[in-house]
Amino acid sequence: MRDDKVIYNLYQVYKYLVFFPLLGISTIVLFMVIFIFLFAASERFVQFAGVQWARFNSFITPMFVKVTGAESIDPNRSYIVVANHQSQYDIFLVYGWLPIDFRWVMKMELRKVPILGYYCFKAGHIFVDRSDSRAAIESINRAKGKIKNGTSVVFFPEGTRSTTGELLKFKKGAFKFAVDMGLPILPVTIAGTRDILPANSISLFPGSAEMIIHPAIECVGMTDDAIDDLIEKTRLVISAGLERHAERKADA
Repeated sequence: MRDDKVIYNLYQVYKYLVFFPLLGISTIVLFMVIFIFLFAASERFVQFAGVQWARFNSFITPMFVKVTGAESIDPNRSYIVVANHQSQYDIFLVYGWLPIDFRWVMKMELRKVPILGYYCFKAGHIFVDRSDSRAAIESINRAKGKIKNGTSVVFFPEGTRSTTGELLKFKKGAFKFAVDMGLPILPVTIAGTRDILPANSISLFPGSAEMIIHPAIECVGMTDDAIDDLIEKTRLVISAGLERHAERKADA
């Protein structure tokens, strides 16, 4: 429970009477726009609409966003973006403020969700069947043609949201993808979103979130033998970002 129970309880009233209705309306409007432009809309248009949706819902939460390290990005390069996963609000944060053109890698189950699944398909996101490793590999291979000329792909290598905020074990898929394509890993630390909306909870509350974009880790010339070291290096970079965020928060 929050320190100030009165403010927390008042916000819960706002959440149900204002935030949730506006979230629903904005989502319906987003999907209506996509359906209206069903045949004419490009993937980039759909991505742009998604950015506005993410920023609007962050604003009405409100979630105050700080982005550091954007200068590490070369807009003409494609990256394998690897980020930690703390909350559903990571989606708003990354979609709204990661300053590159990208596609998500997401579990196949989301393709079956009414409207949402179609939107993600129309936006060009990559669905992976985690229960079938061969099918997952085929999906990733089909996606390789999209990852070029400044278009990147985003992975949450933990595979699920951390309920404690501590980093979970990283799965190898993102790193195998990077090594196979010779594309750089772009580590991204997400911090603060767990305080806004914890995993497996609807205990929403306003707060500040930070996205730290770290310098890229080059993968050109690497082989599969280097994947474990690449995972460890990336994990240490993201972990260091979490530690720096925690120190700044403690000093504030």
